[in-house]
Amino acid sequence: MSLRVVFMGTPDFSVPTLRAIHEAGHEVVAVYTQPPRAAGRRGLELTPSPVQREAERLGLPVYTPLSLKGEAEQSVFHAHNADIAVVVAYGLLLPKAVLEAPQFGCLNGHASLLPRWRGAAPIQRAIMAGDRETGMMVMKMQEGLDTGPVALVEKMPIDPDMTAGELHDRLMAVGAALMVQALEKLERSRLTFTPQQTEGMTYARKIDKAETRIDWHAASGGVHNHIRGLSPFPGAWCEVVIGERTERMKLLRSIQIEGSGAAGEILDDEFTVACGSGAVRLIEVQKAGGKPTAAAQFLHGARLEKGMKLS
Repeated sequence: MSLRVVFMGTPDFSVPTLRAIHEAGHEVVAVYTQPPRAAGRRGLELTPSPVQREAERLGLPVYTPLSLKGEAEQSVFHAHNADIAVVVAYGLLLPKAVLEAPQFGCLNGHASLLPRWRGAAPIQRAIMAGDRETGMMVMKMQEGLDTGPVALVEKMPIDPDMTAGELHDRLMAVGAALMVQALEKLERSRLTFTPQQTEGMTYARKIDKAETRIDWHAASGGVHNHIRGLSPFPGAWCEVVIGERTERMKLLRSIQIEGSGAAGEILDDEFTVACGSGAVRLIEVQKAGGKPTAAAQFLHGARLEKGMKLS
């Protein structure tokens, strides 16, 4: 027996789950995603979300409402007569009427070990905080933010130099398999839920551009976690003087290393930079408008030398 599924998601992270549910033989009766957004250099071209592109490739019906708060949209949603809704990084608030419309409610694939890192940016926040472990969870959605009871969990270590991009790609594959497993259990009436713990809750607020600039006065561990937690997007950055120009440079990959000097000082020709305590060696950087490049190569090409300082 297959389930009638409404899928709700928007970014690349959601796509493997949609594909896995479809390949498992479930009837995806509707796909909800964020409306196409302006893109291109002048912002004149409307670009569909990754989920919309995948749904259209699979020949699935796509819905892109700006909101689900209105009675008209809720009526359309209810008319799908779904057994279950699967939500992975959709990006819109689901009102009570939507949460309760499917026979078995709504399942959410969330990239953290709840109740730690409820909210919009759990992958980045876990790395920026120096967490050594995270995971994927399948939970039943409630009106509160990521507060519902949990059905399935798969934990994953966070390696010391792993970037948010690398963790993102691993978790989205794990999440797809975990959601298919949850639907299989649901079909057999074997999907059970456990309330979240009441202690250890943290909130993974959306990344603000104002917090992406590197503070070289911080300890090397914090600087390293900041770099990898924001890589590749939106990217931690600092300013560097090249000739007579001050340019912004994204820092995409680093390692912690022993070293000391004034905060932001370049310590050697391998692009080791002093922090408030300790140092980091930059491995990969990206100049504004350029492509990612090996940091040591950038150092020599930009004629940066030992003793110079990054702002």
